[in-house]
Amino acid sequence: MTIKAVLFDLDGTLLDRDLSLLEFVRDQYDRYPEFQIVNKESFVKRFIELDNHGYMWKDKVYQQIINEFSIQNMEWTLLLEDYIRNFQMYCIGFPNLLSMLTELKNNNIKLALVSNGFGQFQYDNFKALHIEHLFDEVLIPEWEGLRKPDKAIFNRALAKLDIAAENALFVGDHPDNDIRASRDVGMKAVWKRNKQFETVVDADAVINNLEELINIVLYNAT
Repeated sequence: MTIKAVLFDLDGTLLDRDLSLLEFVRDQYDRYPEFQIVNKESFVKRFIELDNHGYMWKDKVYQQIINEFSIQNMEWTLLLEDYIRNFQMYCIGFPNLLSMLTELKNNNIKLALVSNGFGQFQYDNFKALHIEHLFDEVLIPEWEGLRKPDKAIFNRALAKLDIAAENALFVGDHPDNDIRASRDVGMKAVWKRNKQFETVVDADAVINNLEELINIVLYNAT
């Protein structure tokens, strides 16, 4: 079956969120002297643990950090505001991101983003990768009123692209929200390998590097 559209998740798929967060937290530590009663590496390590790959929102992370390390004269709301405002400055895409998307676009493949997360925050992170000009549609739950793994958000994306499910491929890192859910609506699914998930993932293909998508999409090398 000919692939006419590729839909992507953001975090862990296009955006190297783990590396981006590491860079942000290290810099935030340096910018706030109140943190420096704590060893930097201990602070960073604990922040990353609490964040849990983004599954704990930062209000809880900052409150826990302040409590655990007994940090004085610091409001978690200030830190959360700093995170929301500045995280985009540290966003790092996975290798071959731009070249892969450009190659697909040059071959008339429609592109869409379907990403869970908070609307403007997530869109700012997406824009920080400088790839938005290549995308035909962007769907984020806060703006859509739907979130993965709800089938409706995949179907909405396909309708916006005017592409049938059997002619579309979804690329993501989450076994349920991305892979199972997109296959349930009739799409092919490619798992961007993520060490966080150790379960066997039932995908049509598995990739370690985004450049592998070119052969899969253009030459059906699954």
